[in-house]
Amino acid sequence: MAKRTGGGRSRMDLRREAEALEARERDTEKEETEDEDEEEDEDEEEGEEGEAEAEGEEDADADADADDDSDDDDEDAPKKKKKKVKAKVKKEKAPAKKRTRAVKEVRRKAVWRVLDNGGKTVGTFEFSNKQGAEELMAAKIEEKKATFYIQLVKEEMGE
Repeated sequence: MAKRTGGGRSRMDLRREAEALEARERDTEKEETEDEDEEEDEDEEEGEEGEAEAEGEEDADADADADDDSDDDDEDAPKKKKKKVKAKVKKEKAPAKKRTRAVKEVRRKAVWRVLDNGGKTVGTFEFSNKQGAEELMAAKIEEKKATFYIQLVKEEMGE
């Protein structure tokens, strides 16, 4: 794990530790439930043996073994069953949809602009009126003896 120079642990490090802890808890819960299932199976087998002894079907050797087992019963007293812990089941949520902001379509129109050498707009004309833009440009050039030019620009339409 990479340590931060600021001293504290990063959020990613803390997250990894939390996930590892959750995984360990899930494993222990699985083991506990498996152990309880095995104990229940053993209890059922012992119950069947007890029925056979009651009927007298076992021979003397088995009775001797049973007497030896009765002494050990004090040590191997039936274990108290642990309460089953119900695992919290988290419903997995569908991945969050990325929200995209709808781009607002802006209507535009083409216009001719007459500009001076500094880029300032001197006049604006509709696209269909290019001749008017050229006349204004010629008049300004004669009047001020400076450089002017025409440029096609797309500008937003006012609604």
